[in-house]
Amino acid sequence: MRILSGIQPSGVLHIGNYFGMMRPAIELQERGEAFYFIADYHALTSLHDPEALRRYSNEVAMDFLACGLDPKKATFFRQSDIPEVTELTWLLSIVTPMSLLEKCHSFKDKIAKGISPSHGLFAYPVLMAADILIYQSNLVPVGRDQKQHVEVTRDLGIKFNMQFGETFTIPEPEIRDSVAVIPGLDGQKMSKSYNNTLEIFGEEKALRKKVMGIKSDSQPLEAPKTGLNENIAWNLFKLFAGPADIEAMEKRLKAGGTGWGDLKKALFDQYWNYFAEARRRRAGLQANPGEVERVLREGAARARPIAQATLRKARQAVGLK
Repeated sequence: MRILSGIQPSGVLHIGNYFGMMRPAIELQERGEAFYFIADYHALTSLHDPEALRRYSNEVAMDFLACGLDPKKATFFRQSDIPEVTELTWLLSIVTPMSLLEKCHSFKDKIAKGISPSHGLFAYPVLMAADILIYQSNLVPVGRDQKQHVEVTRDLGIKFNMQFGETFTIPEPEIRDSVAVIPGLDGQKMSKSYNNTLEIFGEEKALRKKVMGIKSDSQPLEAPKTGLNENIAWNLFKLFAGPADIEAMEKRLKAGGTGWGDLKKALFDQYWNYFAEARRRRAGLQANPGEVERVLREGAARARPIAQATLRKARQAVGLK
């Protein structure tokens, strides 16, 4: 089974990225042949600062490796190191109905957030389809908000196969409902666009201040706490704490005498300890930047022959030499 997933280097990674994409991808590297890439072509739709793109791409690579991606088990590379994906995007575009792209909610959402409309932003799902199909992927772990793009990929792969002959493997999405949407510090979906994120790595004092500033209602300290499932800090706490700690904290809150501030302190401790080993590994990678580049180069060297073989097959199918 071949697994494919990518992550954009459009900013500092946060726990929404981790639980929504990174941790599932790291777990899946044990189940099959995993291909994971830094989606720098995709990032260009919203990030137009060359130095920032290079910096974020390097930081995303360090973050992923620090969090447990094993380059001996997974093929890890930069999207732009496989230029065949852009030609395949064009070949797929000839079977892409405009109406299909017009239905994609991602374009509308990004325009609503103030991103300038462009062909790249509009055609984003076609490039995403090429990313998936070029490696003949079987499984694509995605957040629920990305499920539509995998459906577009399936539609385009099926349409191309029907028109030009069997060329692509048709992938299946894998969505984990328990972490499909991670709440941000203001209750909306966690997103850099909303400035409501909790970073995976960062300075302890600043991160503690963010956690203690999470919005909550004004139930008195002595009152038994109600509406836990609507409380942002509680929902974040459950991501990091084990079953015993969750049960104990729930009993304390419901008994009264424990305030939301106590919950936030416990949340920070769980969160900070959760990434302790990853912080240690990341410090080692920062001290040896050549290691990160070596991993990405070797990953591209493994991925590119597969991409080239798929592109040759697609070119022959449509009648190109």
